[in-house]
Amino acid sequence: MEYVSCNLCGSQKTRLLYPSTLPANPSDGEDERYRCTSSRYGIHPPIVQCQVCGLVYVNPRPEEALILRGYQEMVDETYLAEREGRVLTFKRNLRPLERLTSHVDGQRLLDVGCHIGVFLEIARKRGWEAWGVEPSRWAAAQAREKGLRVITGTLREAALPDEFFDVVTMWDVIEHLTDPLDELQEVHRVLKEGGMLCVHTMDIESPLARIMGERWPWFMEMHLYYFSRSTLARMLEKAGFWVIRTVTQGRFLRLGYLASRLEPYSARLSHFLRGLIGSLGLAGVPVPINLGDLFTAFARKERAACPNPKT
Repeated sequence: MEYVSCNLCGSQKTRLLYPSTLPANPSDGEDERYRCTSSRYGIHPPIVQCQVCGLVYVNPRPEEALILRGYQEMVDETYLAEREGRVLTFKRNLRPLERLTSHVDGQRLLDVGCHIGVFLEIARKRGWEAWGVEPSRWAAAQAREKGLRVITGTLREAALPDEFFDVVTMWDVIEHLTDPLDELQEVHRVLKEGGMLCVHTMDIESPLARIMGERWPWFMEMHLYYFSRSTLARMLEKAGFWVIRTVTQGRFLRLGYLASRLEPYSARLSHFLRGLIGSLGLAGVPVPINLGDLFTAFARKERAACPNPKT
């Protein structure tokens, strides 16, 4: 484990919000730790809040090299089964982005952390020249098998040209990064002047997060940062972006998968619902879910980035 300073302001002054709930045996659940479809809700290292700027993050946490290796080796077959829900989610989420960018065919889009490339497929069908970067060797290979332009590795490892993209998207990615400000600064470099950045993440200050407290399902080992609209806006501004809009956006989930997500809270209820839904032939039916604790920020590149507080 390593201790880190606040990624937004560089301070080391924090207060503990939630103590560690990690199991005594660190290898428990290792194969599920970095999967998008992990159900290890409520299992996490210590979660603290910066006393200077209010950013909420994990501290201490596993060393950066260990985290990166976990994502490189990650395999998530369940994600393939949930493809339909992802397709519906991304089709809906692409529409407001296109309205803000006055999209025309041939514009270049980069999806950071593109996983198996579902969003890239949808963007390509809409006329975008779609690119992706993904650290998971398995997920990147899945995307390339569909003919998608995906680079295996991190954004910095990809070493893409300056001012190359019209749009960059980060769907459920920024909370996993060991250095989100550095990543946003790298996005700033590869994005054209006036280009659009779209960041989707959880909202630590949403009513649901406040009500549920330590039982909020997004407190998970894979999540290193918990942004509010205000802390994300300040980090985006520090990286050289102007936030033009934030909106609450949920997602589509298949009924069978949704029932399985209840298992950490009540295994009996989850088993009953899965059986009932299966017997009715409804397991594959997608339903929209929006609990108000997921949001998307749209921002434009407008100026040079400020220095990273780590440097």
